[in-house]
Amino acid sequence: MADESKFEQVKGNLKETAGNVVGNEKLEQEGKEDKTSGKVKEAAENAKDKFNDLADKVKK
Repeated sequence: MADESKFEQVKGNLKETAGNVVGNEKLEQEGKEDKTSGKVKEAAENAKDKFNDLADKVKK
């Protein structure tokens, strides 16, 4: 899942850059949204992993 969030961030960065280069504000905005979405997913995955690690330590 982490690969998907990183891919989404890269895709967003490419869209944002392309939109900026060609002057397409809609494409640029889509890129920003994709990038943000990827970052949010990555943060959620990291939080879930930390929670699971903590839960495992509590069980022991």
